[in-house]
Amino acid sequence: MREKIVFIGGGNMASAIIDGLLGQGRALADFLVIEPYEPTRDALTARGLPCRASVDAGIADAALCVLATKPQVLREACGQVRQHLAAGATVVSIAAGVELASLADWLGGHARIVRAMPNTPAKVGLGMTGLYATPACGPAEREQVDALFAAVGERIWTETEAMIDAVTAVTGSGPGYVFHFMAALEKGAVELGFAPADARRLAVAAFRGAAGLAASEDVPLTELQDRVTSKGGTTYAALSHMQEAGVAQAIAQAVHKAEQRARELSAG
Repeated sequence: MREKIVFIGGGNMASAIIDGLLGQGRALADFLVIEPYEPTRDALTARGLPCRASVDAGIADAALCVLATKPQVLREACGQVRQHLAAGATVVSIAAGVELASLADWLGGHARIVRAMPNTPAKVGLGMTGLYATPACGPAEREQVDALFAAVGERIWTETEAMIDAVTAVTGSGPGYVFHFMAALEKGAVELGFAPADARRLAVAAFRGAAGLAASEDVPLTELQDRVTSKGGTTYAALSHMQEAGVAQAIAQAVHKAEQRARELSAG
């Protein structure tokens, strides 16, 4: 019998994970979604997913319980979950900025907990999820959770919980940085005379192609940059301007700012 997975919250990330698992052959009956917001619950139910409006004994036989609520309501949700959660269940939190110590306290001392930081490309199966597990999670529990997020992309396990904040800064917020750069590239293309729709296509294609090339070759990114940069050429002119403007330094500093803010949120 396959393990039952309960999602506390049925929003975008929960739906992305469920879709990924369904695509790997899991059955609708393997899931239970607790979603108090009626329109979201109705949409999930229309797809055939078992849903309930509130936490009850239906979660007691779940092997995995994924906390996918907004951080501001997570404490209340944990208070409901703790009443029915099986002692051997593994709890996974995808709430940003909520530390394991708080989660364990809110769950009545439950020990098997994993903090996860997925990102929005998980919606198209291209996510990157940072993971950190408590010592009570053994190889079997880690494998359980790894398989969960394998359905939506790549995973990286961190050695310390603090590194989850670093993952947040790099890949959790990373799509925002990329969209910012893409929007600037799109704007430049429009200024050069392209129609907005074509400018968007060009910007998206540049990033899709470059990312695909980087993923296919295990060489330093600076080497890939050098390969397309001829001294005195067009790329050289553009990159020289970026260097003078301090673009690379600003991006690195932005990552540090994001990590600092993630730590502040984790500290409450």
